[in-house]
Amino acid sequence: MTMQFKIFRFDPQVDKEPYFKEYSVQAEGSDRILDCLNRIKWEQDGTLSYRHSCAHGVCGSDAMRINGVCALACQKLVKDYQDSKVLLEPLPTFKVLKDLIVDMTPFFEKVERIRPYLIASDPPQRERLQSPEDRKEIDQVIRCILCACCSASCPVSQEDESFLGPAPLVQAFRRVFDSRDEERAERLKQLDTPSGVWGCENHFECTRVCPKEILVTKAINTIKRAEKQQG
Repeated sequence: MTMQFKIFRFDPQVDKEPYFKEYSVQAEGSDRILDCLNRIKWEQDGTLSYRHSCAHGVCGSDAMRINGVCALACQKLVKDYQDSKVLLEPLPTFKVLKDLIVDMTPFFEKVERIRPYLIASDPPQRERLQSPEDRKEIDQVIRCILCACCSASCPVSQEDESFLGPAPLVQAFRRVFDSRDEERAERLKQLDTPSGVWGCENHFECTRVCPKEILVTKAINTIKRAEKQQG
């Protein structure tokens, strides 16, 4: 079948304003949107820029907005879009570096802010053990691949640059509820701000777009409950 693509283009070193360019690609229903992008770049327009790496929904690097919804191009199949022209845009809220590539620096700075690692007082003499029950507390959020689809889709993040955003809060959840971490109280104190956990307004957009099907909003609300319990 012939697929029609309308792709956001912008090179700040050359273009005064962003524009859209259309392409036609021969594809099978089982092909991925990423496959089509590769054919466009390799066969039609080598100047087209976008990120991709593993192509299996693990690295999260090919996140973009597809027909208005943030998603991974390697996870979306042609058959799901064959009745419409496919519109590809960069993730919203982020500065565009070129075409579908955005500057992820502010996003990862927010992740770093919540200290995304275990904190314990003494170096372990052996592996830090964890029971299956304790592990279940954080099982789901471990799937987060930091693709930023949730943060890009979040209405609060789009209006307030100071808001940590869903993905950093998911990373915080992973540490707050990890039985091996010794900084739970301090972590909750850090998140107890209007730009932290209380910035979330429960729009649920983060949960709707998460490519790993993490219940992001539920995780954030669980942190809120822990904040109230801690007082």
